Amino acid sequence: KLSINAFDYNCHLDLIKLLRQEGELVKLRRARQKMSELFPLTEEIWLDWLKDEIKMASESSEREKVYELFERAVKDYICPEIWLEYAQYSIGGIGQEGGIEKVRSIFERALTAVGLHVTKGTALWEAYREFENAILETAQPAPGSVPSSEQQQMLCSQLEKIHMLFRRQLGIPLLDMEASYAEYEEWSEDPIPETIIKNYKKALQQLEKCKPYEEALLGAETPKLAEYQAYIDFEMKAGDPARIQLIYERALAENCLVPDLWARYNQYLDRQLKVKELVLSAHDRAVRNCPWTVGLWIRYLLAMERHRVDHSIISEMFEKALNAGFIQATDYVEIWQAYLDYLRRRVDFTQDSSKELEELRSAFARAVEYLKQEVEERFSESGDPSCTIMQNWARVEARLCNNIQKARELWDNIMTKGNAKYANMWLEYYNLERAHGDTQHCRKALHRAVQCTSDYPEHVCEVLLTLERIEGTLEDWDAAVQKTENRLARVNEQRAKAAEKEAALAKQEEEKAEQRKQARAEKKASKKAKKTRIGDKRKADDDDEGEWGQEEEEQPSKRHKGDGDGELLEEDMEVETGLFGRSGPEKPDRPANQKEKASTSRKDIPKVLHDSSKDNVTVFVSNLSYNMSDPEVKLKDLFESCGEVAEIRPVFSNKGTFRGYCYVEFKEEKSALQALGLDRKVVEGRPMFVSPCVDKNKNPDFKVFRYSTTLEKHKLFISGLPFSCTKEELEDVCKAHGNVKDIRLVTNRAGKPKGLAYVEYENEAQASQAVLKMDGLTVKEHVIKVAISNPPLRKVPDKPEAGRASQFAVPRQVYGARGKGRTQLSMMPRALQRQSNPVAKAENGMVQNSPATSSERPEEPKKMSNADFAKMLLKK
Repeated sequence: KLSINAFDYNCHLDLIKLLRQEGELVKLRRARQKMSELFPLTEEIWLDWLKDEIKMASESSEREKVYELFERAVKDYICPEIWLEYAQYSIGGIGQEGGIEKVRSIFERALTAVGLHVTKGTALWEAYREFENAILETAQPAPGSVPSSEQQQMLCSQLEKIHMLFRRQLGIPLLDMEASYAEYEEWSEDPIPETIIKNYKKALQQLEKCKPYEEALLGAETPKLAEYQAYIDFEMKAGDPARIQLIYERALAENCLVPDLWARYNQYLDRQLKVKELVLSAHDRAVRNCPWTVGLWIRYLLAMERHRVDHSIISEMFEKALNAGFIQATDYVEIWQAYLDYLRRRVDFTQDSSKELEELRSAFARAVEYLKQEVEERFSESGDPSCTIMQNWARVEARLCNNIQKARELWDNIMTKGNAKYANMWLEYYNLERAHGDTQHCRKALHRAVQCTSDYPEHVCEVLLTLERIEGTLEDWDAAVQKTENRLARVNEQRAKAAEKEAALAKQEEEKAEQRKQARAEKKASKKAKKTRIGDKRKADDDDEGEWGQEEEEQPSKRHKGDGDGELLEEDMEVETGLFGRSGPEKPDRPANQKEKASTSRKDIPKVLHDSSKDNVTVFVSNLSYNMSDPEVKLKDLFESCGEVAEIRPVFSNKGTFRGYCYVEFKEEKSALQALGLDRKVVEGRPMFVSPCVDKNKNPDFKVFRYSTTLEKHKLFISGLPFSCTKEELEDVCKAHGNVKDIRLVTNRAGKPKGLAYVEYENEAQASQAVLKMDGLTVKEHVIKVAISNPPLRKVPDKPEAGRASQFAVPRQVYGARGKGRTQLSMMPRALQRQSNPVAKAENGMVQNSPATSSERPEEPKKMSNADFAKMLLKK
């Protein structure tokens, strides 16, 4: 696997673990070495590696290699445990020449790095004191002997070292300071000086201020970013650079894959400390931890230039950036622009020719070729559609090199890449010619612009006329007027044709809508006529009245919106009341017998009216099951967890069936706001939609969509999942590549999965690794596709004309989350797809051979005698 993808972090870890289990020490060392060249290693990996190497180091030459390994380890992250291990290991070499001074040097470096660590710094101070106390014991004269002056001087010097360690430690806010102070009091023969006590009390006060932040870190769950940021803000106010640096390092040790944290740390070092070794080391660690983040590479190149790093090293670092594997095509444009800016700043343009200038031109040419070949092939798109790099190249040639001819060649190339239709591109070229060229080329550019521009032709026409008005001759003016008039005439003609075509399409849509409306009206009329004839028969047959009445009661209602792929019938819309705060118009009077039946079927259900003044304490609940029994009781139990419910008003159809939505009114506004959190909760197998109660007559553009529709680098979009895949099963697959914060399985309105999901990771690093690992993975015999979440822009349909009918107009095609249609089903109504059977003539008030529909049962055909059959055959 590593031979295919050397940047597979988890694969490196697996290999090291297996080799360590097998005891393959030589291969293990090689594997660790390769991983450390690509990534900074964590504290645990370094400690395991160091302990293994310490066990094998017996000779002095091998000890030196361990020292080198320690030096590499302390540069990756500032970790107290590694520094403590380093200092204690160095004590083993105390017998060598200069061994004591080397140990002290390492301890002092460790104190500088992590001695201020509030929770772990004490252990390092104590280890240092123990080492000095051990030296003091060896310097003590033998019992009963009189020390010489040299021995006495050495003892005093060693005692002073220990005194200084105590005093330095007591001036720093560390946990268990009281114990260290008590130990110093017991150890010291002399009283503690007043200045030391004063510094100690000041440090105690500082510790009390730090304790809340330390306790917050102790109780927080990984990654603790918010807690660390609060701690950093606190230290920034205090303004101690060493403490600020340390808290940043502590945060990065636990959040090494968070690019924003690295960026803030590097910015602080660049602007405040400005220490070359410290700054460049931090930038280097940043790009090694987050190589996919182009911003970190750009800051690194700028820091290297700022600190006068050799050009060859900067060029080498740029080449590493190109191989880092950025997520977007535009990232490569940004890194090329940063490097080209650096090369441009190296050139002395007072000279006609120089090595630096040739290198700059060569880099511009390579950048253009690289974006064309490498980036477009990888991403199937151009990261630089506006040719910004070529534009900058042209500006450099024209303004700094006085080579307007080369600039014109570059602009010709830019225009051939699909930019000739944009007015702003021509005006950029015109401005360049205006500043560094001549009037003739300005005129030529504007004539071409008038001919080619399709987005804002009037603008370039106006610029051309302005040029000729100021500088042109009469012949130039006449030519410009004629050209602009001809061009604008063609443009207006094209626009008129487009408008006619659009109007024709709109008219065609209106005709289709009218046909659908007529078809629904005819269908409605035929059903009413059929019910009337059936009613007459029922009245004539008193014996069967009870049975027919029961069948009437059991007939299913019309198809509802969301109950399959049928449309919401217009007649249902008209009788519906309370929808978005509106009441439908009353219908004309119907015959008495129909009124009685409607009254019976509706069970005297009153109209649901909504008071718009109570919108702030009301939520609109939709997408509920139409078969929900007693929705008021069901929903009241559900919503009472949010606060006291004042009233629940379900909406019913004219037949008394539940319409799948209702109003829930609370006593307090905060309860309504809390109820919005129940959105998408599954109720009786369907996701319940909970949204604010808004009058769409007054707010026609109001929409509620909880999820982002823009690029989210820390979130994945997964398609091709099996419908049977559960959230828990998908989480098991995803959590192997990072900390999963949330998983959302995309479902339709009925709550059935669509094979799509969004997976949110803690940061973009984990998401990037997951894309590499999971794209093309097989889940339950389904090959899934994984990409960074970047939904395409939705196409907004034109608003229909105002009116009651337009309020319920539904676009014929609505685009899904990834730009594809929600369904591949035909948009033609099913009634038009089937060949309709001719309706037979009615006899005795009954329709014979009428096909059964979803809204009514087929009637039993009339029994025919032999004589009836004979008559029918004779007629034919």
